[in-house]
Amino acid sequence: MTRQPGLARRAEALLDAAVVSTAPVAGGDVATATKLRLSNGTTALMKTLSPAPVGFFEQEAHGLRWLAEAAGGVHVPDVLAVDADCLILAWVEPGRPTADDAAAFGRRLAATHAAGAPAHGADHDGFIGRLPLPHRTAPTWAEFYAVRRLLPYAKLARDRGALSADDAAAVEAVVRRLPALVPEEPPARLHGDLWNGNVLWGLEGRASVVDPAAHGGHREVDLAMLALFGLQNLPRVLDGYQEVAPLADGWEDRVGLFQLFPLLVHACLFGGGYGARTAALARSYA
Repeated sequence: MTRQPGLARRAEALLDAAVVSTAPVAGGDVATATKLRLSNGTTALMKTLSPAPVGFFEQEAHGLRWLAEAAGGVHVPDVLAVDADCLILAWVEPGRPTADDAAAFGRRLAATHAAGAPAHGADHDGFIGRLPLPHRTAPTWAEFYAVRRLLPYAKLARDRGALSADDAAAVEAVVRRLPALVPEEPPARLHGDLWNGNVLWGLEGRASVVDPAAHGGHREVDLAMLALFGLQNLPRVLDGYQEVAPLADGWEDRVGLFQLFPLLVHACLFGGGYGARTAALARSYA
């Protein structure tokens, strides 16, 4: 067993238990993840980032707790402690899901969405990766998606050289059409960054979700994000979801529309071909 003394002392200051051992956990582009074995026999995950943006871990913890309030919704690991530079969660022991597990996750995700939100957006801003994420509310989803998601990140991608002027214009053309493209629905309780890496399958087959950018919005956002990088058994997830909450007609045609925002985020963060991919997708909706 190994033990990182400085990190262990930091965790012990926040938890009512001694840290017996620590081990690095792979994955994650922003924070450092460490597995903690505690003297009370439990295991935890500690995420650290120094210096962290103001409110970085506090907003993540708030989002996890808000998602956990949804009756019958997706499982969220318990928040054991949070501070400006770290977050400690209950450990999820990895497992391999079955098709039935995937369908159960879909039904639970539908219940989380159905728990709803007061408005499209939230009463506080958040983060997506290291980037600030504005959440100020808007009266319709089309307006929220335009002015809090597509336009700000298209501008940032343009400023960083990841999106050409013509490509940015293609995104702006989609913005003008959003009211006609997106059916309005009551705001759902969204995870907000639900790519496959933020879905943890446990030993018992239960899916847990982590690293949210939680807010109120259109439920197809989470489903489109699951499809962007390919969640295991996604067709069964969608089957389970629609058993509980059928999607509006034409939802398959809108998957790419809801993927524009995460692709813009990737263009801002990583450049590469994400800008061109975003523009090609935007032109398909122009």
